[in-house]
Formats: sequence, structure tokens, C-alpha cells
Amino acid sequence: MNALESLSNNIWLIFLFFTLIYPRIQQSLLQAARENVLKSLGSKRKSNVITLIHRQETLSLFGLPLQRYIDIEDSEELLRAIRLAPDDEAIDLIIHTPGGIALAATQIAYALKEHKGRTTVLVPHYAMSGGTLVALAADEILMDQHAVLGPVDPQIGTQRGSYAATSILKVLNKKKADEIDDETHYLAEEARKAIEQMRETVRELIEDKYSEEQVEKILDSLVMGKFTHDYPLTAEKVCELLGQCAVPVLPAEVYKLMSYYKMGRQQRPGIEYVPMSNGKERNS
Repeated sequence: MNALESLSNNIWLIFLFFTLIYPRIQQSLLQAARENVLKSLGSKRKSNVITLIHRQETLSLFGLPLQRYIDIEDSEELLRAIRLAPDDEAIDLIIHTPGGIALAATQIAYALKEHKGRTTVLVPHYAMSGGTLVALAADEILMDQHAVLGPVDPQIGTQRGSYAATSILKVLNKKKADEIDDETHYLAEEARKAIEQMRETVRELIEDKYSEEQVEKILDSLVMGKFTHDYPLTAEKVCELLGQCAVPVLPAEVYKLMSYYKMGRQQRPGIEYVPMSNGKERNS
């Protein structure tokens, strides 16, 4: 009986270790690896490296998906990081995000814009919506040749879902006033204000880098509903629109850093590979 109790206790301790303690150790090692890569990149580029990386990670204990996006907590942390960077030193901001709260993204964009040192946004995979807004504030945007940005056209949320502000306004042009319900009139007014506000924001972020003609072209493409909100603007399209071309390969440290954000692969290992290239490990 004592042997069985001892075995039971040992099994329970092992269970606690793998569910509570081991994930903490694993996370600490992962965090240390990320910090080492950031230090290496900062030393190489002589810059203050900051990350804004959102991936759907997995909670260690229950395996539940955790959606990430730009929120107020992100803006608070990023504003603090930008403020701590010396005025005359460069900032490299690595962005990987589907977007998020407009207020938070706008705060980050203005803070990056006002930094006196050179600012560069590096996009290894995608920086959509609010991520694109932040990228527009930088002096330079470096993208992997397969990375994408996205439109920053405002979206108006309702109980039935979210709708592009420009699409709501088009309803007013297609129907007579007495054929449109009060809610749609209200949404249209909100949509008009949202578009005007976003145009003003983007203009303030880019007007010192482009001619008035180029500014209007960028506003029409990114704010005025030319594309759907999730439309991927490839590096080639960004080059044509902003005059900033993608580089074939970002610094190796950026790709290495992204590899440390792969979480939850034990549940659905949809992609597996052995990176080999002339006997050397290839960045992915």
C-alpha cells in the first residue's frame, strides 16, 4: 500500500512539473533566446530594437488559442520603449501583427514619428491595418520580398458585424433618403467622421516625406476603400505606392527572432521541414 501511495505521489509530482513548472522554465529560456537575438541585431545595426509581434500562441496549461492584436497595453509599453531610446539614436521596430485598436496604433505611430533619431520598421511577414499605420510613421520600411502591408481604411462596428466606412457611405448614394433607416444614417455620419480623421492622421504621418500629389495617391489607396480591409499589399505594390522597395532578405536576426515565436505546434503540426542548404541551416 505504501509503495502504491509513493508511486501515486511521484506521478502527481511529475504531472505538476510538466503542467506548471516546466512551461515556466521553457518560457524563460525562450525569452532569454529572444533577448539575445535583439541584442545581436541592435549591435549589428547600431540601433534600439523594439518588437511588436502578435502571433496566436497557446496557453501552456489548457492549450487554448490566445488571439493577439494591438491594444492599449501595447501602446503603453511601446511609448515607454520609444521614450527610453536616446533622441539621437536609431530605432528599429519589428512588426508582425494583424492590426488592432485604432487608438493604440495611432499613439504608437505618432510616438515613432516624433522620435528624432532615424526610425525603421522591419516587416518579416505581415503588418496589416494598425500595423501599416505604424509603418507609415517610420523613415524607412524594410520588408521581406514576400511580406505584406494592408489598407488602413476605417471599419465601423455594429452588433451584426463590422463594415468598411466607405461602403456605408456608398449606401447613401444608391438609395433615396426616405428609403434609408435611421441606424444607417447614423452609421454613415460616423463613417464620414472616421474617414476624415484617418485621412488627417495618415497625412500628418507622411506629408513631410512625399509631394502633395503622392500624399493624395497614398490616401486614396490606403484610406478610401480602394481595396478590401484585408487586401495584402505586397512588397512590390508598397514599392510602387510609397517609393520604398523591399529588400530581398532582412537581417538574419529578424528571421531567427520570428522562429522563437512559434508556439502550440504540438497540437497541429501542419508544416514540418528540415532546413538544409549546402550543409548550412537556412533562415525561415
